[in-house]
Amino acid sequence: MSDAALLFDVVREAGELGLGLSRKKNLKHWTKPDGSHVTEGDLAINALFEQRLRAARPGDGWLSEETPDDPQTRMAHDRLWIIDPIDGTRAFLEGRREWCVAAALAVKGRPVLAAVFTPRHDEFFIAALGEGATLNGARLLIPDQASLEGAHIAGNRKALASLAPLGIAADPSGSLPLQLRLAHVAAGRLAGAVSIGKRNDWDLAAGELLVLEAGGRVSGVSGEGYIYNRAEPWQQGLVAAGAKRHAALIDALNIQRTP
Repeated sequence: MSDAALLFDVVREAGELGLGLSRKKNLKHWTKPDGSHVTEGDLAINALFEQRLRAARPGDGWLSEETPDDPQTRMAHDRLWIIDPIDGTRAFLEGRREWCVAAALAVKGRPVLAAVFTPRHDEFFIAALGEGATLNGARLLIPDQASLEGAHIAGNRKALASLAPLGIAADPSGSLPLQLRLAHVAAGRLAGAVSIGKRNDWDLAAGELLVLEAGGRVSGVSGEGYIYNRAEPWQQGLVAAGAKRHAALIDALNIQRTP
């Protein structure tokens, strides 16, 4: 089975598993030392990825939010699977719709395959390097312009506050996980997504490829591109949009941050 067929099959299966568990009464859940939530659904989906995807590609590297990381072993591989069993665990736990399963394959630090599945909406976003991005089979292409006036931009409050004087339509999407913000940018539902601070690789890799293959750009807040499979599995901030609007957002954010 090809990498793409394997990834897409497992992500869909994982989403269906999560959908069933999300309807379970008295779902077991815990709080991690960092204050974030984890449920038996996160762990069950992670186990499925381990059993299906990792077992099929034992020679590849592995990075998952719910698997203890071994940077030395991980970085020894050019190929890395980057998994977020459930992005939006709080929504999953509370019975809301805005959660997803996300996974990507990165080669030499860059994503080449991606899938983001939202079971409650039955929306399956996929992308392959050089082959475009689709939503349920329909090609995605980001509408793009340089103006930020009235642009629907999602992000954390710190980033949005610095853009407020430019007349954006701010969307403090605390309930929308990062992978879905990126998927919605790729689908043209959001004009952009911004965030200041460290963001984990598993929250970004799949969504980044969706945006890139839909004609957009993704970077840190200073415009630097992402490189995955480093010792510290996180990136410094997020700016995602169509190419022209991305440049305008980078300029605006850096002007606002200049003393």
